[in-house]
Amino acid sequence: MGRELGPGFGVGEGYAWYRGVSPGGSVHRHAAFQLVLAPRGEAALAGPDGAVVRGAALLVPPMTAHRMLSAGDLLTIFVEPHSALADRLRGRCGSGSGIVAVPELYRLDEAELGRAAALPSSGMDPRLLAAAALLEGREEPEGPVEPVPMDLVAARVGLSPQRLRALARQQLGMPLARRRIWLKLRRSAEALGEGRSPAEAAAAGGFADQAHLTRRMREMIGMTPAAVLRVMHVPSASVPGAAGDVHRNGPGDG
Repeated sequence: MGRELGPGFGVGEGYAWYRGVSPGGSVHRHAAFQLVLAPRGEAALAGPDGAVVRGAALLVPPMTAHRMLSAGDLLTIFVEPHSALADRLRGRCGSGSGIVAVPELYRLDEAELGRAAALPSSGMDPRLLAAAALLEGREEPEGPVEPVPMDLVAARVGLSPQRLRALARQQLGMPLARRRIWLKLRRSAEALGEGRSPAEAAAAGGFADQAHLTRRMREMIGMTPAAVLRVMHVPSASVPGAAGDVHRNGPGDG
């Protein structure tokens, strides 16, 4: 592998990453590409039918149901689907849109990752890219991000809401509503990275409360806020529920 990301969790422009032990988990889906690299040995992922794919580098397309199998040390990278890096990953998914081994990506390094993830996709409709940018929302001076209504997003990019929805499914592989949840999770993850509590991170992302954030984070990336704080070496006594696993099963898994 190239220059490696260290142990922990982080969010960059267009991607997020986690490195550490994977105790396994339940079936879930991501609103992003998931790249799983095994610094030593192999990673193993299972589809909803139980079929297991193994390899030094595995790729999961957006909205593909899967579950992590236990492993000693994995680097998991979540790549936003409207980025140039996503274009590269999309070309390796094949026609089946399932989990695939991508040994040629095993040596992906941090610098290459950051450059490609920060650039916009070159293959998507510019109106869809503009809509994705509008979904970032507006930061209020004294409050959380205010979401832009979907019908207003469509009008601003010159599309009907129906056409925008169809374009998102065709080119992103998911509804824009899932993309909006991913952006909220990214803001919450950034807040956790700044040392804020799960309750504060939930508010920063625009979630109703800490329980809502926990359900969505577990559903979308297979982790909980407590697990994120734990891998960032926040003392467990200050983290409610910190005794749970990184990919802990429970209500909200899906």
